[in-house]
Amino acid sequence: MEPRPAIDTDPRLVGDRLRRLRQARGVSLSELARRAGIGKATLSGVETGTRNPTLETLWAITAQLGVPIGAILDTPAEPKVVRGSAVEAELLESFEDEHVTYELYRLRVPPGITQTSPAHHEGVSEHITVFSGTLSAGPLDAPLTAGPGDHISWRSDVPHGYRAHGPDIVRATLLMRYPAKP
Repeated sequence: MEPRPAIDTDPRLVGDRLRRLRQARGVSLSELARRAGIGKATLSGVETGTRNPTLETLWAITAQLGVPIGAILDTPAEPKVVRGSAVEAELLESFEDEHVTYELYRLRVPPGITQTSPAHHEGVSEHITVFSGTLSAGPLDAPLTAGPGDHISWRSDVPHGYRAHGPDIVRATLLMRYPAKP
C-alpha cells in the first residue's frame, strides 16, 4: 500500500507560504530546522514543495514560527486534510478573535497507532470532543481519555500524543486555540 500524502493541497504553495513566513521573521533555514527538531534537508524540501510533510512536521515548524498550521495551508473553500502518523485532520474553519486564532478540525484516528506531536508555541491549547470510539490524548506524561460525548482539553505547548483504543476508529472534533506569540 502506497503511503498517502500528508496534505491534500499543492506542496509548492505550502512551501512558498512557509518560506515567506520564515523570511518575514528573519529566521534562517538552518535555524528554523534546528528549532523545529527536523533536518535542514527536510525543511528545504518542504519549502521547495518537493517534500510532502507529515502533520507532525508541519506542527513542529509552525510552532517555531508562532503561527497556526492554517497559516501555511490554503484558505479552505473545501476542507483541507492533513495527515500524521495516526491522526487525519480535516481543517473545517479558521477564525480570529482579537489576539487569538482558532482552527476547527474534524479528526479521524484509526486504532492501534500512536502519534506523538511536538509542542506548539506557548499558550496553545487543544479541545477535543469525541463522537465515536475511545481516544487517549494530551501531554505525554499525563494523557486524558475520552469516549463518545466526552470532551478533553490541555495546553499543547508540551509534546503530546493521540491514540485510539479498542477496535473502533475515533471520530472527533479538535479546536486549536493559538494565542498571539509573545
